[in-house]
Amino acid sequence: MITREGLENQQIGIYVISLVVGALIGLNFERFGTELQWTISPLIAILLYGMFAQIPFLKLKEAVSNVRFMIALLIGNFVCVPIVVWILTLIFPQSTPLLLGICLVLLTPCIDYVILFTQLGKGNEKLMLAATPLLFVVQMVLLPLYLWLFIGKEMFNVVQIQPFLEAFFFLIVTPLLLAVLTQWWAKKQTLGVQALELTAWLPVPFMALVLIVVVASQIDKVYTDFTIIIKVVPIYVLFLIIMPIVSRLISRIFSLDIGAGRALIFSMGTRNSLVVLPLALALPEAWRTLAAAVIVTQTMVELIGELIYIKTVPNWVLRDSK
Repeated sequence: MITREGLENQQIGIYVISLVVGALIGLNFERFGTELQWTISPLIAILLYGMFAQIPFLKLKEAVSNVRFMIALLIGNFVCVPIVVWILTLIFPQSTPLLLGICLVLLTPCIDYVILFTQLGKGNEKLMLAATPLLFVVQMVLLPLYLWLFIGKEMFNVVQIQPFLEAFFFLIVTPLLLAVLTQWWAKKQTLGVQALELTAWLPVPFMALVLIVVVASQIDKVYTDFTIIIKVVPIYVLFLIIMPIVSRLISRIFSLDIGAGRALIFSMGTRNSLVVLPLALALPEAWRTLAAAVIVTQTMVELIGELIYIKTVPNWVLRDSK
């Protein structure tokens, strides 16, 4: 008999299998895989609804009041990360469309499934949830500046911000409001309690579905331009290796507790790939294919890295105090 606890205990294996299944679908049934692209956003929204519904919102006041964490988060994501990305792109120079994809995905901290991975990595997921609006606003303000610094003035004629805003409201705001309403319903009626319990089943299977459709719908682009795309992989791998080191140092400087320190590691190491993908797909045709392929490549590299993170961060990088 399948149980929720059983799914959670086997989720790493489930996610790995999902990556493989998505790749097989996309490479062997190209047209079908491409048609799955429209399902990405709805599936992410359902995934986040299930995840948000499990977080006790009444305790968020304590998380928001953690000023040291918020400052550390801003410095880590918007000062340290751009510096690291700049150094990596100097070491591994890329063509402009590839550089655009790299900047879109690495300069924008994740505001969705990072909460799930923070929870799996025994970090303080409430802090990450509380930081979501702040991270979004700051990255929206700074992204045009970063793109101009990294690429030049031509970015203002290429990048459109509307798809990013639409993705935020559909993927973040709507699931968040529905989760709050579900929790409120659970306090009023027994049926609401049952609905809230049902949402606890959603994260693992819908995370698996998201991985399948993202990889299936985009893997052909990666495969077609593989000899070009493979050049960005060292940047992504080194980024995942460097971020825990940098964030661990920031955590020590700001004297963050264990849960907050782990949350900082996951925030700095996890990027906004699934949310910025619609932004890349809205680019002009000459830029769209390579930028989207670069972002999907980062998604696959990052998800493998996250599966490593959820084991190494609590057991090695930032262990519980004895």
